[in-house]
Amino acid sequence: KMGNAESNAYRNHLSRFLPEEQSDIDGVFDTLSGSSGSAGAKNGKATKKTVTLAALQAAYVQESLPEQMTVRLYNGMKSIDLTGKSSGLSEQIAKEQFLIFMSNLLKGNADEKITIIMKMISKTEEPVKGKQIQEFTEDLIMSVIHVLSYRKELKGWNLENTRDSASGVKALASQLLSELKLADGTKPVGPQLMETSFDQSVVEDWVYRVPQISVFLSVVIRQGLHVLHSLPDQTKDIVNLVPGCKGIKGRGLVSLFDIPSIIYINSYLPAELQHKWQLLFSSRLHGESFSQLCGHIVNKGPCIVILKDLDGYIFGGFASHSWEVKPQFQGDNRCFLFSVFPSLAVYTYTGYNDHYMYLNHGQQTMPNGLGMGGQHGYFGLWIDSDYGKGHSKAKPRCTTYNSPQLSAKEDFTLDAMEVWAVGDLPENAGTKGKKSILDVDPEAQALLEMTGKSRQSEGLREPIEEDEDDD
Repeated sequence: KMGNAESNAYRNHLSRFLPEEQSDIDGVFDTLSGSSGSAGAKNGKATKKTVTLAALQAAYVQESLPEQMTVRLYNGMKSIDLTGKSSGLSEQIAKEQFLIFMSNLLKGNADEKITIIMKMISKTEEPVKGKQIQEFTEDLIMSVIHVLSYRKELKGWNLENTRDSASGVKALASQLLSELKLADGTKPVGPQLMETSFDQSVVEDWVYRVPQISVFLSVVIRQGLHVLHSLPDQTKDIVNLVPGCKGIKGRGLVSLFDIPSIIYINSYLPAELQHKWQLLFSSRLHGESFSQLCGHIVNKGPCIVILKDLDGYIFGGFASHSWEVKPQFQGDNRCFLFSVFPSLAVYTYTGYNDHYMYLNHGQQTMPNGLGMGGQHGYFGLWIDSDYGKGHSKAKPRCTTYNSPQLSAKEDFTLDAMEVWAVGDLPENAGTKGKKSILDVDPEAQALLEMTGKSRQSEGLREPIEEDEDDD
């Protein structure tokens, strides 16, 4: 095909791809190079096909990828040095460069990815500034959301039923950048981070430790360039990148989550729970009542609780077990607390105590409410049964999760709250033809009857059920 120009390196890279993957890459390259003409045909020889930046932009910009990401991909491809050729001369991408780029970024290790990533961050020679890494990371996250939305791969989420993604992109980028550390182990922060220079080995260490960078690049290439996107090999890391979304469709609700925070928090869930989130409770749909909250979340399997205080802070926790109304702590060390706004972060258990999750109602002697972490009267996250009041106490940190104060003020007023079941609902959670939790849990039924809303789950069960089929 390419005679003796096919170097060993090229053949090694080629061998990483299955035959059907090779033909997929060939097809994409042929389509792209078809639009860049045959510049050297005048000397009578058949020219090798190449791809120009203009051809890449014509194919993808405005559609599947933002322009700045297309330019970064092009700079990455161009940086592949085909040894023995003056590759610096050409503004065009040869087939070997295209394939080696794919091989390194989709199948390579951190060492193979890093030179390309450095060139995607900055065209000039290294080192790069923190600010440049931040811009690259924000572009990358924005491109992931853009392309998944464009390809209709958001699995029931969309930009209309979630919080504005712009602040989420910045928050996720900051969270990933907080992992950048210099050779001496220090982590620059804030304005200092923006101005610090990072050399290739430091950025490589970061890419190695922050798996999202490679996963996001893989999504941008597979879905953006539409190459290898349908082949199962090595896409396992992106299968549950975004969980399926159930229970929000057609209900005119905008979730407290944005897409970047969904992606980030989902990655911390146990692997078997990452494929689906289902809305169980929303204060905007079901009313501001603690009894309603209990009635909707008890015995529904692992859940994510998220709330917003009146100051606009958004935070919550993951409960690894079904909530049960009882005066003891419950759950296990897979539980965690998190913050979504103004910053995105996950706080996992410290081993200090086992006060993972707590739910109580209608008791004379014990605190009544929903809590996670810390201790009675001093929770990392607390919603009082006198619905609307809560606290997040952590001086300096929550003992169970090492989380800081999550709300704007230590004692806060609740603005909105959602609870999402994650993974598959347990058998007894009220699927059609089975007994509802209210049939088997007299306490939950009593709670609902106290509020004069007995058996309201009958009506609520139906739309969630129908929603199952509409992917």
